[in-house]
Amino acid sequence: MNKLLFKHIDNSALIVFRIVFGALITLESFGAIATGWITRTLVEPQFTFNFIGLDWLQPLPGSWMYVYYAIMGIFGIFVMIGYKYRLSMLSFTLLWAGVYFMQKSSYNNHYYFLMLLSAVMTVMPAHKFASVDSKLNPNIKRISMPNWCRLYFFFQLFILYTYASIAKMYPDWIDLTVPKLLMQSKQDYVLVGDLLQYKIVHYFVAYGGILFDGLIIPLLLWKPTRKIAFFASVFFHLFNSIIFQVGIFPYLSLAFSLFFFEAKYIHNLFLKKKPFYDAYEVKTPNYATTFKTIFITYFIVQIALPLRHHFIEGDVLWTEEGHRMSWRMMLRTKRGNTIFTVVDKATNNSTRINFDDYLSKKQQKTVSSKPDVMWQFAQRLKKEYAKKGIDIKVYVSAFVSVNGKPVKRLIDPEVDLTSVEWNAFKHQEWILLSKQDENN
Repeated sequence: MNKLLFKHIDNSALIVFRIVFGALITLESFGAIATGWITRTLVEPQFTFNFIGLDWLQPLPGSWMYVYYAIMGIFGIFVMIGYKYRLSMLSFTLLWAGVYFMQKSSYNNHYYFLMLLSAVMTVMPAHKFASVDSKLNPNIKRISMPNWCRLYFFFQLFILYTYASIAKMYPDWIDLTVPKLLMQSKQDYVLVGDLLQYKIVHYFVAYGGILFDGLIIPLLLWKPTRKIAFFASVFFHLFNSIIFQVGIFPYLSLAFSLFFFEAKYIHNLFLKKKPFYDAYEVKTPNYATTFKTIFITYFIVQIALPLRHHFIEGDVLWTEEGHRMSWRMMLRTKRGNTIFTVVDKATNNSTRINFDDYLSKKQQKTVSSKPDVMWQFAQRLKKEYAKKGIDIKVYVSAFVSVNGKPVKRLIDPEVDLTSVEWNAFKHQEWILLSKQDENN
């Protein structure tokens, strides 16, 4: 195993990837400011729905989140040019993780992946060449890297894409229900909106998505199919970027191709003046045992996390329990009609909550279909009323439709959500299973 992980190979791919990665996270940071994403998601709302257990993690007040993102963008520039690389990469990782965990209204598997990748990039020797750091301190300059740097991308991407492919293998995707609904939401797109409504496009999205996700990594690894797979990847990711507007992820995915092509090819294409390393010497560090333990544990967790919903009662598409961190990307559409009723324990008077008094439009959509967010909003209401000296109960009437199907009741309307605890490892009994269809 030492030979597999610690054999040194040419580091041209990692050096080029660092530059591209730094540029992309810079664009992600400043782009969030320019497009108004920060305004809609972090500034305008009175509060955000953070990950449960991190109630203290809320956006900075006023306009400070713009500064927060600008600082992230600056760190992105530092990563790109390799200036104080490890500190810059670590700082970006911590700031990005803060944003990821502080809000769920714009939850995206790509944000989760960027957090993982940023953390791993912090420990990779990506600043050892073509960087400000290596110019200021020539002693750190290297033309090789340990093989684990490349293996990380192989293993992580294989896990991501494989789970994404498997997740699509369910009836509503196979029978084109979901692809059709996704394309209908793009009907107003200039030039391509009408084309996206053709059934052949729905077949392409449905079955092309399954095949691409399931085969792209093996095809990139196998030399005879590598170039074909790369061009297919270009088309697939550009399609996703244009149609689904998923930020930097399509371009980041294309950048990963650097690690699949021969090292000599990448060297000659991008860093021809750099000496090429081909000694393939095994350099086992004195911390090898600790590293191997961490490396193996990391991937065990990555394999296990997406499986957890199988051990929780109910359909994850319905309950959302086990949905996050599982590479379940663009798999369903969901809409709901939800009413929150507050009951004063002292007087038994009830009040129907006006969402506009508490939530942004984006948050209202989230709280209308996701049980964990409903539970969090109930806890928020309890705290808000407690400030007025009023002890309350909160009841929820929620009817939800998944993938355009008839609405069903999602939450037990007889349960006071302020009186129950959230358990991340088991089914919440007050979330009604989809088979419990109530027609009232």
